Amino acid sequence: MSIVTKQISQYMEKASWIRKMFEAGSQLKQEHGAENVFDFSLGNPDLPPPAEIKTALEDIAAHVDKPFSLGYMPNAGLPPAREALARYLTEEQKVSLSAGDVIIVNGAAGGINALFRAVLEPGDQVVCPAPFFVEYGFYAENFQGKLIPAQCKPGTFELDLAALDQAIGPETRAVLINSPNNPSGRVYTEQELLDLVSIINSKNAQTRHPILLLSDEPYRFLTFDGIEVPSIMAMYEHSIVVSSFSKSLSMAGERVGFLCVHPDMPGKEELLAAVTLTNRILGFVNAPVIGQLLVQKALGASVDTKVYQKRRQAMAEVLDKAGIKYSMPGGGFYFFPEAPGGDDQAFTRKLFEHNVLAVPGTGFGYPGYIRLTFCVSEDVIRRSEAAFLKAVQ
Repeated sequence: MSIVTKQISQYMEKASWIRKMFEAGSQLKQEHGAENVFDFSLGNPDLPPPAEIKTALEDIAAHVDKPFSLGYMPNAGLPPAREALARYLTEEQKVSLSAGDVIIVNGAAGGINALFRAVLEPGDQVVCPAPFFVEYGFYAENFQGKLIPAQCKPGTFELDLAALDQAIGPETRAVLINSPNNPSGRVYTEQELLDLVSIINSKNAQTRHPILLLSDEPYRFLTFDGIEVPSIMAMYEHSIVVSSFSKSLSMAGERVGFLCVHPDMPGKEELLAAVTLTNRILGFVNAPVIGQLLVQKALGASVDTKVYQKRRQAMAEVLDKAGIKYSMPGGGFYFFPEAPGGDDQAFTRKLFEHNVLAVPGTGFGYPGYIRLTFCVSEDVIRRSEAAFLKAVQ
């Protein structure tokens, strides 16, 4: 008899493919040596934080002897940090935001969970384009909601508007998008998003609440070839943006992010108060104070994105030589190529035999593809070429 709930037991059985491959890779590295294993499984940025973070840490350390310097704060975050974020996001999102429109949260994941706790009733649905970040389904089910995937167009991963139109219905409480997308690297265009907003507006008459459009944007800072990420807030008043500084400042372990609500959303004060409460009662209480101070002092800084540009090119060359078909990612640090033969799990196992760690697309709700992260050194990417060739052959 299990000591944990039936639901969690089932979750453990189908645990994240990303973590499964990461853990399998640890064993592989012990057997063959880390230098002989090509690990493209986990999106854990290897670049050091920008210099501004070190300077900010030194400043924090110089003032840590003051009373309450690391103490409790308002659950929504440090007021100066929220004010700085509001100024920054006003420019980024192209709407006028105040500190009261922004809550600092425990990473984007913490923000999504706090929001879902505030707005989901049992049976409510969250519609999401597939492929999608694997844990979105868990986040919805945490609060008795259900994730409803709508498959994007194969190969290009453009939004399939007809599929989204069919998926959005009377039980839809939110539509969740992630652009640049993990795992496909797709950046949804302004026209795609305008068409999606048009569909949502047409469905709002069928629902008991206006449908929320939630954009998860931790990779907004990282786009290529002059591509820009459109602002959903400039398109739809029932919009919410959640993001983190895990990737842009390379501090994923600090668990700090933000949630901001459209300034003209009807009922926004009640929603913000609710998310502030759920942020507390879920046990987060508030985002880590050091992380908040770091963000406040280093806002606008970023890791060197030119490094990722070179790595993207290196990965494209490796895949080209192996004859693996892919769509060049417009943003983020993932490739999502087709699995030769069409069986993503079989090809992932074949790669594993040649010391290459990838994640099957099945884990992202999109079988037939594999995910490869390029937040690893260019040397690792280029040295993997022979292994990819052997796996394909």
